Amino acid sequence: MTDSAESQVERNLNWNFSVNVLDNMFYALAISLVSQETIMPLLVSELTDSTIVVGLIPAIFSLSFLLPQLFVANHAGGLRRKLPFVLLGSGLLQRLPYPLIGLALLLFAVEAPAIALLLFFIGIATAAFGGGIVTPAWFTMIGKVIPTRRRGIFFGLADGGGLLMGVIGAYFVGRVLDIVDYPGSFALLFLVCGLIHAISWFSLSLTREPPSDAVKEAVPLRHYFRRLPTVLRDHTNFRRFLIGYALLRLSMMSVSFFIVFGNINYELSGADIGMLNAIFIGTQAVMRLLFGWLGDRWGHKRNLVISAASMALAAAFALNSADVAGLIPAFVCLACALSSDMVSHFNIVLEFADPADQPTYIGLTNTLMAPFTFAGPIAAGWIAANDISRLFIVSLTFGAIGAALLWWWVREPRYTRKQKSGKTKRETA
Repeated sequence: MTDSAESQVERNLNWNFSVNVLDNMFYALAISLVSQETIMPLLVSELTDSTIVVGLIPAIFSLSFLLPQLFVANHAGGLRRKLPFVLLGSGLLQRLPYPLIGLALLLFAVEAPAIALLLFFIGIATAAFGGGIVTPAWFTMIGKVIPTRRRGIFFGLADGGGLLMGVIGAYFVGRVLDIVDYPGSFALLFLVCGLIHAISWFSLSLTREPPSDAVKEAVPLRHYFRRLPTVLRDHTNFRRFLIGYALLRLSMMSVSFFIVFGNINYELSGADIGMLNAIFIGTQAVMRLLFGWLGDRWGHKRNLVISAASMALAAAFALNSADVAGLIPAFVCLACALSSDMVSHFNIVLEFADPADQPTYIGLTNTLMAPFTFAGPIAAGWIAANDISRLFIVSLTFGAIGAALLWWWVREPRYTRKQKSGKTKRETA
């Protein structure tokens, strides 16, 4: 950025930090009410007996979220200001489907559960698609208005604060599930989620984004895609990261089945679900703050190693649980795994790329992860239908291998880029 653009960023840093923390906090609170790890699997298990359909929740969400990103990264890279594009996509596509799902449940869950199930999946697919469309532009915008030195703590505070609010939300969820009859209980959760999403969108709209100095002019898609193999061929460390991270994503195939495992084995009450959800959300709130602080200081690779190792531990604790209390350490480790991943997986990708290339790297990463995040949960549903314990063994294995590869095979990009930058300066001196 030019000195003028940098001065605008510094001048508006506290404002942009604050309004985007509020956006993320309210967004996290909204999502916690309809958690993909707890509430959505329970809803789907009310609408169908199929465990494979439960596995479709993260599969469809991930595929819809990840695949569009590479197609829009080319467009996002050419935008001098990302905010107008982000506001349009995140408002109409990413947030609006949640209250519409609530209305669909009220209308069809009892009389026509198959229609309700179909509309539910259309809703989450649309929301994920909207998130996928705006993510390259949104994350590049955040990278522009929040400097690297504040980025980790920004995400830790933003997501952690939202999840702390979500602890109260978890109590609300437990009370709603116990007091309000089905399907009104789930419908109410989705409707309140939509209301809180509107607050987060308004906070996002207050961002003060300066125009970008360096943008890449959009090129025809066929030319754009021809350049992508060069990124992978010429960037060995990034390629290694993608392999290790793919195994981490595969280890997360079991995420939606922890609550299902508990319900099958221990017949969870609404209070049990609320308690586990509160522990899950509260742990994420604390750990996202911690991982944000750690990411700023030691880089984000180690956080992702912790994520993979925590998934392996979560599966091990679930396998060895004897009652509801035995699931608590499993949900704590699951929360650690998801927290470190959420804080660091986008941040580390930004550090692999120059600013003008960041939308491409984000889109490329997420699109390449799509087959793993789609096939993994479907395979998990198939495995769980035969033996749910075997699913956790598979998850444990992928987590352990992914942690090893990320730790020993991938170099921290923050330091390798500094070395490269320093070398370039010496060569041109």
